Amino acid sequence: MSATIDKVAWIHLRDGKILCVRSKGKDTYYLPGGKRESGESDAEVLQREIEEELSVHIKPHSSSYFGTFAEQAHGKSHGMLVKMTCYIAEYEGQLSPASEIDVMDWLTYEDRPRVSAVVQIIFDKLFERNLLA
Repeated sequence: MSATIDKVAWIHLRDGKILCVRSKGKDTYYLPGGKRESGESDAEVLQREIEEELSVHIKPHSSSYFGTFAEQAHGKSHGMLVKMTCYIAEYEGQLSPASEIDVMDWLTYEDRPRVSAVVQIIFDKLFERNLLA
């Protein structure tokens, strides 16, 4: 049985681009969000992680479920999967990288090779729906 990393991620789109982040010392972009702590709901994970990573507050009750995706976890041993439950949500505040985040960028479908494997699947889904340029 393979192990799974349980993550909740934020899909934030603007003008056909998606907000992605890169951690300090890493070369791959991913969606803002993070791992669930014991007993947390998806909404709680989303609010806590986005506030920690980007210094903004996800508006309560504004999130809508986009999908759940699983793939080999980037930089982990073979068979270690990451399951990413994604939400689109509104926020309050000024986006600003914080905590372990080194860079935040607005990416397009052309940037697909620069993101983790599970995020590539999400890019494909967004592109199919004409949400990502």
